[in-house]
Amino acid sequence: MHVVIVGSGIAGLTAAVRASARHDVTLVTKGALRDGATAYAQGGIAVALGADDRVALHEQDTRAAAAGSADEHAVAVLCADGPARVRDLLALGVPFDRTTDPASLDRYGDDLARGREAAHGRWRVLHADGDATGAAVERTLVDALHRCHVTILERTCLTGLVLRAGAVVGVDVLDLLGEPRRIDADAVVLAAGGAGHLYRETTNPLVATGDGVAAAWRAGAVVADLEFVQFHPTRLAVPDGGLVSEAVRGEGAVLRDAAGRRFMTAVHPDAELAPRDVVARGIAAAVREQGGAPVLLDATGLDPDHLVRRFPGLTRATRAAGFDWTREGVPVAPAAHYAMGGVVTDAEGRTSLPGLLAVGETACTGVHGANRLASNSLLEGLVFGVRAADAVAVPRPAHLRLRGDADLPVVTVPPVVTDGHDGTDVAGAHRASRPVHGDRPGGATHPRDVTDVRRVVQTEMTERVGLLRDAAGLAAARRTLDALPDPAPTGVRAAEDRALLDLARITARAAEARRESRGAHARTDHPDTDPTAPASTAWVRTPVTVTTPVQQGVPA
Repeated sequence: MHVVIVGSGIAGLTAAVRASARHDVTLVTKGALRDGATAYAQGGIAVALGADDRVALHEQDTRAAAAGSADEHAVAVLCADGPARVRDLLALGVPFDRTTDPASLDRYGDDLARGREAAHGRWRVLHADGDATGAAVERTLVDALHRCHVTILERTCLTGLVLRAGAVVGVDVLDLLGEPRRIDADAVVLAAGGAGHLYRETTNPLVATGDGVAAAWRAGAVVADLEFVQFHPTRLAVPDGGLVSEAVRGEGAVLRDAAGRRFMTAVHPDAELAPRDVVARGIAAAVREQGGAPVLLDATGLDPDHLVRRFPGLTRATRAAGFDWTREGVPVAPAAHYAMGGVVTDAEGRTSLPGLLAVGETACTGVHGANRLASNSLLEGLVFGVRAADAVAVPRPAHLRLRGDADLPVVTVPPVVTDGHDGTDVAGAHRASRPVHGDRPGGATHPRDVTDVRRVVQTEMTERVGLLRDAAGLAAARRTLDALPDPAPTGVRAAEDRALLDLARITARAAEARRESRGAHARTDHPDTDPTAPASTAWVRTPVTVTTPVQQGVPA
């Protein structure tokens, strides 16, 4: 059978390598093979491999970080399959860091070096090249891909899914020259990453515009948990500043306000190692209290040689920004980082649409719940990439149950109907994107002007659907976003803008509907968690053609 895989991060590469042993595989990626978010992953891969660790403990930490919203079955699959998948990477030759320390060798039973990150009860995070784990994993998987029989289409942008009798039978793309093309498929696996560029400040590469989730949404797939957007606490607060890994705090760095006070100790018992949503809001509160000035990440208490050796990439980045972090604190602030929500799947990556699977950040398996545990994302791509590749040829169950053991309420949403306005004066002061004809898919660092539609989306999402939310702001954002005309996908930038607008609309709606605070979703007007609220709510766009039975309120 012919399998089309969209995306070349860890999930897509893993699925492609695995599926190529039995199927004809075409891998489609918007930039170059190595342009996705995987290469930016600094912290590592969390996995219960040490002699002092157990799968059950990893499950426990994952559920705790998820703020009561994790899917139990998905978490069990992630943590139980994780050790075998990491051993696969070791067999492929990923250069995970090693140690010769006798105490570590005795404690863990192997020579793999381990780090600890927020909300982990064990030192279980494996890393490679110090703080370049994602890049090392990606290089290894790309090398493995080139040894497989896979058709690779780089600089090819997904614009839509092809439906026939309610099933997905192909993809529509803009090819290397920016021309429309249709690719038929027996199965499509979406591994196109997240949508970090819904926000002005993000740790994500430019390709992260939610193309996969948006295409699935337009085709009628069930999506869920889009209101749960994780803001990484520590982005280097300088122009174009990148992520400063949570592993730095795991090694002992602390957060200080402008007066030099270590403020996180008053916010949470775990201080800097509290779950990410807690740390991000703690930083935001400190920034507010000191008039908008960033807080400082202080690593001066660490041995300078160890700091430089453990984090060589971050040492270069901080020096390039004008700081010597062995001697001084560096300014940091939260930034949009990871989407817990996406296309709802079962534990094999199957979605509500026959013929369509989703993995990685595009998918919503339920493993992350309302807040992702640090360094679980690479593991998720590995585990579910393999499971999806194995599932593409398996007959679809007559009663497919999404999200494992969870009953998932589904809300039906009619398509937004705009008034056909020419885009010169939307919502009073906003202007729509000018059509861009024939532009070609670009890479992760390809410079481009921000279009008018994207500027409006990022403004509304950052200011009203960001780290802190309330009813008035969410309602205003939804009105503004719904008033924007849909960009016609006449070029790559317009296709990306359409995807971002689609996701902005449903994210604002989902955040408005969740009248509580839970995990990464913080409502200042509803600061407490409501124990009667559904842990997860799904959404589907009408009209939807359902060709198989429905169970637990979810299209099968």
